[in-house]
Amino acid sequence: MGRNLDIITSLHKGTRREYLPRMIDGKVECMKVAREYGQEFWDGDRRYGYGGYRYDGRWKSVAQKLVDIYDLPPDAKILDVGCGKGFLLYELKKLLPDATVKGFDISEYAINNSREEIRDSLFMHSAEERYPFEDKAFDLVISLTTLHNLKIFNLKKAINEIERVGRKKYIVVESYRSEKELFNLQCWALTCECFFRPEEWVWLFNEFGCDADYEFIFFE
Repeated sequence: MGRNLDIITSLHKGTRREYLPRMIDGKVECMKVAREYGQEFWDGDRRYGYGGYRYDGRWKSVAQKLVDIYDLPPDAKILDVGCGKGFLLYELKKLLPDATVKGFDISEYAINNSREEIRDSLFMHSAEERYPFEDKAFDLVISLTTLHNLKIFNLKKAINEIERVGRKKYIVVESYRSEKELFNLQCWALTCECFFRPEEWVWLFNEFGCDADYEFIFFE
């Protein structure tokens, strides 16, 4: 594996979460709705997912860190695996107007409701399916809080594709370091399939031949 970075954690910690109320609020049915990745997941009630929000520029600092850490050139080629509504790509494009940004997500709703400025750069695709790009086509491939939603055999396929098309890679997944954090994660997560400790994630990445930089987010 590559480096264990600290890029997104401060943004993650900026959201207040009530873990136990989420667990006892019809969570099984909420999980079923969330896993459709439709309007309810993105812009419906908070019990089904993100709860919707008016974009407030919160991804700007993350974009700047990526540009700085990876020394991205003005004409960088960047791919976001599981891009959602594309807010991070939008901020990267603002910082690097001459860059080529691409992103995909399994959610038709997310793509259709992405930022108009980058919508033409986004498309529907599954993370585990072969990507429609040549080997090492991108200077940087990122995947934030997506890969833990895959079953482990599909996780391997996705990681192999990220490795194939990216020169540099940065992956963020959910994890836990204690019984309390595991409980909180299990209470909060609606779509997660992989519940692993950091050392287990690193072992898996190495087994799958992945040398990406990485970051874990925890539910403290």
